[in-house]
Amino acid sequence: MEAGGKLTCRQRQVLFFFLLLGLSLAGKAEPRRYSVVEETEGSSFVTSLAKDLGLEQRELSRRGFRVISKGNKLHLQLDQETGDLLLNQKLDREELCGQTEPCVLRFQVLLESPLEFFQAELQVIDINDHSPVFLDKEMLLKVSESSPLGTTFPLKNAQDLDVGRNNIENYVISPNSYFRVLTRKRSDGRKYPELVLDKALDREEEPEFRLTLTAQDGGSPPRSGATQVYIEVLDVNDNAPEFEQPLYRVRIPEDSPIGFLIVTVSATDVDIGVNGEISYSLFQASDEISKTFEINPSTGEIRLKKQLDFETIQSYEVNIEARDAGSFSGKCIVLTEVMDVNDHAPEVTMSSFTSPIPENSPETVVAVFSVSDLDSEENGKISCSIQDNLPFFLKSSVENFYTLLTDGPLDREIRAEYNITVTVTDLGTPRLKTQLNVTVQVSDVNDNAPAFTQTSYTLFVRENNSPALHIGSVSATDRDSGTNAQVTYSLLPTHDPHLALASLVSINADSGHLFALRSLDYEALRAFEFRVGAADRGSPALSSDALVRVVLVDDNDNAPFVLYPLQNGSAPCTELLPRQAEAGSLVTKVVAVDGDSGQNAWLSYQLLKATEPGLFGVWAHNGEVRTARLLSERDAARHRLLVLVKDNGEPPLSATVTLHVLLVDGFSQPYLPLPEAAPERAQADSLTVYLVIALASVTSLFLFSVLLLVAVRLCRRRRAASEGRCSVPGGRFPGHLVDVSGTGTLSQSYQYEVCLMGESGTSEFKFLKPIVPNFQGHSPEPEVEENPKFRNDFGFRLQLK
Repeated sequence: MEAGGKLTCRQRQVLFFFLLLGLSLAGKAEPRRYSVVEETEGSSFVTSLAKDLGLEQRELSRRGFRVISKGNKLHLQLDQETGDLLLNQKLDREELCGQTEPCVLRFQVLLESPLEFFQAELQVIDINDHSPVFLDKEMLLKVSESSPLGTTFPLKNAQDLDVGRNNIENYVISPNSYFRVLTRKRSDGRKYPELVLDKALDREEEPEFRLTLTAQDGGSPPRSGATQVYIEVLDVNDNAPEFEQPLYRVRIPEDSPIGFLIVTVSATDVDIGVNGEISYSLFQASDEISKTFEINPSTGEIRLKKQLDFETIQSYEVNIEARDAGSFSGKCIVLTEVMDVNDHAPEVTMSSFTSPIPENSPETVVAVFSVSDLDSEENGKISCSIQDNLPFFLKSSVENFYTLLTDGPLDREIRAEYNITVTVTDLGTPRLKTQLNVTVQVSDVNDNAPAFTQTSYTLFVRENNSPALHIGSVSATDRDSGTNAQVTYSLLPTHDPHLALASLVSINADSGHLFALRSLDYEALRAFEFRVGAADRGSPALSSDALVRVVLVDDNDNAPFVLYPLQNGSAPCTELLPRQAEAGSLVTKVVAVDGDSGQNAWLSYQLLKATEPGLFGVWAHNGEVRTARLLSERDAARHRLLVLVKDNGEPPLSATVTLHVLLVDGFSQPYLPLPEAAPERAQADSLTVYLVIALASVTSLFLFSVLLLVAVRLCRRRRAASEGRCSVPGGRFPGHLVDVSGTGTLSQSYQYEVCLMGESGTSEFKFLKPIVPNFQGHSPEPEVEENPKFRNDFGFRLQLK
């Protein structure tokens, strides 16, 4: 049966029985011992088993043999041909035996026929094939810096799988001045390192050590393993805190807010841990410093506790203490300089002020003031200014003092008050300014005369006014003020000796109201002029004057005055009218004047009453009385006509005149009005002659009365006559009021010049010359001669033939 062949179950049971029996018998014999070096390659020769058993090769093969190991681990094998015992595989002593020494592998050699067992041992000899190994790559060792010299510190040992001399022989440590290592041996034979302190430690100088611990075995060649030993020197509170710098210089703006970080002080303690924990505090701080600063005990941050003021305190010296957990402390000084910021506006202090300032004064000091600024350097530098275009200027006197002066004379009338803003500005950033408002009054000097609102005044006054009537006002203003502007009015003397001004008007001295002292008559005085003065109450007083012209406005206070036929209460004037007169023939003309002017002197004529209505008519505009129809024998011989003369005033005034008209068949005397009718009327009866004589007498009386009236008027108004004729400028009557023509009953011809003054209160009648009648067999034809010269002067000629 082959050793590697398959056995039946029965055969295995028998074999197993014999194996146990062989082992029990073999245990009683001395085993054979063999040796082999570990790591020898497999199939290596161990021994010749045939020789060791004293058997021939053939016999050994015949009997059948095999090698049995414990646990059926076949580390050996038999060569069937040679009988040599060979290694089945490479053996690793550390794997087979670990730290057991010697490493012996027991096995049995079984001879089957006959059955026989041989006990044997295989010793695996160790080689140095493993280096020492530390389980920890790094060891931490804490050593107090106060440890005494010679103190030992056991370290963890290394492990080496080899045994005997190949195991760890000793430990060495990297060179240093403080430690050395000793190799100690435990009771189990293992060796371990022990660290010995050879030099006093100072954690502040060498807080830690990194040493290399090497374990060496005794093999050949020797192997070694190393690890790092980290030695931490434990601190002892043997050092005081020290600040990074003994003096801190800090500049901080004074406007820094509360809580502002000023500086962070830092102290270090070479101790560590609790011994190196530092607490900061203010050291021997005054009340002001304690109120102003605070420090964080942990971080050393110094912050503001209250607002700084450069103007109060410019710098602070703060002492800081740093204390560790023990009794050691360190100190430093924080010198805090407060930086000025431009937080104060300039201040202005008025020293003197003068107001009001008299006008027209030369350069005058108005105010003196000083300026200041609590800030410093550029922030405290100041500039002063006022507005432009003011008649003032600033002048710098002594340090920080300024004078405000007028820049020449002032004129109160141009400007009575000045609002001056003095602006004081510093040169800081940002610039701050202060403004001082000064109001300068300019006092008045009497340098302006009163000035009338008009250079001349024209006042219109209606005649027949009531006395003390307010007829108008004059007004003058004075640009001065106060008493210098109070104006007093007065009437100035007139140069006209004929004008009694004091009896005509008066003036209120305060108001300038003008009053008429008496009733004025337009017909007596058309207009007059005078000057009014206005004087102020200054010293000296100044005055001015203005011309006042008073023009009277005509009132309808004169009724029309009939010039022809004259109504003087004597025998009435009779007009002769031939019965042969045709319709529209002129009988006579009523001549009237009105002392008023304008429309008050416009006259109109109206026939109010007639003996025989419808026979005669009166022209309304010129007063001509004409026949309205042909005369007949049945018409009465005598006719009485009542003519109304009315002006155009409001209310209108009027006068009446009575005309007597005698109808005749013809004229027998040379008084006939028409030349061609004279031969036919030569044989008039005596009644006609008497009438003509009476008419001549009445006419003569009328002319005498007119001459007397004119003489009286001329005596009273000599100025009305100029160069032998009546001339009054400015007045005019309507043409229809001055046209005189027609036939009359006068026996002689007379020529009159009647001047009607449109602007005077009188009507003057002037006799010029008589015209010698022409008695050459006939009577001349009545004619009216109008002179343009007199018509332009509002006069007319009345010629009766």
